[in-house]
Amino acid sequence: MQRLKNSGIISKSASPLMDDKEEEMSMSALAMFREKEEEIERRRMEVREKIHAHLGRAEEETKRLAEIREELEGLIDPMRKDVAIIRKKIDTVNKELKPLGQTCLRKEREYKEILEAFNGKSREKAQLVAKLMEVVAESERLRMKKLDELSKNIDTLH
Repeated sequence: MQRLKNSGIISKSASPLMDDKEEEMSMSALAMFREKEEEIERRRMEVREKIHAHLGRAEEETKRLAEIREELEGLIDPMRKDVAIIRKKIDTVNKELKPLGQTCLRKEREYKEILEAFNGKSREKAQLVAKLMEVVAESERLRMKKLDELSKNIDTLH
């Protein structure tokens, strides 16, 4: 930046305060994006933990159900009502698990899409910065060439 100031490329209208504000806004936007990305990741992990907890409970209930079934096979018919109730509970838990799993997958897809968009914008920014540096270097080269020509013209006048 100091080199740009010394070479006279920065005009009077492009003040360092504007550059600082733009940099600050860019950093703020990046910080906000990172916060949102962390929030998405945290929520995704919460949903995943809930799903795993539900799956663990469902597996435990399934094991308990298998044990109960074995015991019921040795008992008389009145116990079948209890088995039916437990089966209904397992079915209910399984129905609750399915949308949670779908939500988890959807959130993961959203996260990947957002991450791809972020990476694309980062690449675009890097390309623009590189192009800016090329333009600035070319401008400096042309101005130095013009100054050399003017200097030679002045020397020839003397």
